[in-house]
Amino acid sequence: MNAVLEVLVAVCFIVASFFALVAGIGMVRFPDLLSRMHAGTKPQVVGLGVALIGLAIELRSIPVAVLLLIVATFQGVTAPIASHMVGRASFRAGQVQRELLITDELTETLGSAEEPRGAP
Repeated sequence: MNAVLEVLVAVCFIVASFFALVAGIGMVRFPDLLSRMHAGTKPQVVGLGVALIGLAIELRSIPVAVLLLIVATFQGVTAPIASHMVGRASFRAGQVQRELLITDELTETLGSAEEPRGAP
């Protein structure tokens, strides 16, 4: 049973490493800011979750597993929100290639704004 759990932990860490690799490749290969943010956020959250599952199995402690669950929850909540806010600020600053967008719902909203906001 112990050997099976060790193999499961190794598989979890390999899968988490694969997600980190995919995120890195996406950051290099994708053409625009929004695609790169997507490539950096989604695999990072999933990869961290899989790594934390592997760590919880390896340590086999209920208090540690609860702490890891809290870490995964906060990461799952904060990473998409932070990515959304960075994307919105970069859109307002004109750093997004609008010709690559399929749907642009933010331009209408920003047209009614009094002053430009976001990164210079």
